[in-house]
Amino acid sequence: MKKDQTPPDRRTVLRIAAGIGALATAGLLVTEGTGGRAAAPGAAVRGAGGAPGRPAAGAAGAAHHRARATAYRLQPMTTIPRRLRRIRPPVREHPFLSLPSTGRTMVLTFDDGPDSRYTPEVLDLLARYDVPAMFFVCGEMAAVNGDLVRRMADDGHVVGNHTWSHPLMPSLAPSRIRDEMGRTSEVVEELVGQAPLWYRAPFGAWNRHSFAIGAELGMEPLAWTVDTLDWTEPGAGTIASRVLDGAAPGVVVLSHDAGGDRSQSVAALRNYLPKLLEAGYTITVPQR
Repeated sequence: MKKDQTPPDRRTVLRIAAGIGALATAGLLVTEGTGGRAAAPGAAVRGAGGAPGRPAAGAAGAAHHRARATAYRLQPMTTIPRRLRRIRPPVREHPFLSLPSTGRTMVLTFDDGPDSRYTPEVLDLLARYDVPAMFFVCGEMAAVNGDLVRRMADDGHVVGNHTWSHPLMPSLAPSRIRDEMGRTSEVVEELVGQAPLWYRAPFGAWNRHSFAIGAELGMEPLAWTVDTLDWTEPGAGTIASRVLDGAAPGVVVLSHDAGGDRSQSVAALRNYLPKLLEAGYTITVPQR
């Protein structure tokens, strides 16, 4: 045997030592990546969605380390605040009045709430027919009816920004507009975990400051195509007729679930919603 050749037994010992060293290094990395604490053997691993997973079968130690390392790599993606993921839209000069025509689709929107007298009935009707809607909430109403805002989001509806106190925005200084819109976005984010992506100006009164501040807050402006004028309390039949007569692909319907006696608005929804569905319309919400 030559001097530079390693005896077979020694080579074997070195291979084993190298393997043990690699496993120890992997264990150290996983421990450091999980806050210095190693998970208990056999513990369930949480995936990206937070649901517990099953421990891998076979090679328990190695599988455990691989799962913990994967979970650690995903952790930064799941803990980035939503506000940092928001993409600022361009500053518009006009609000959107309708959706692009993609078949027989319509959007139902409700302003000024939530109101504990009428919003639950609206939500119940939407749930009965399994359709989504948009709720443009006022911050002062959302702050005292947080359970209803959370239900809106939990039921799959879009929660939009309708300012804090429903002022005429063109009459306000830019700082007041920012306060009205910003406070409302903050309340909604605290309640549902995401700030609004859409806003609507009270009275449909927009100006360049509201467009700029809305974009700064990450929101797009949405107006409407069909105004039910339900706030004038013309009768449930009249409100329903306005919706049905104005129905068309891409139409956005404006109604209210607060700001006065909205029993007619609820009764009208009970009338026209099943008729829209029977006519082949799909009730949807815009995506961003």
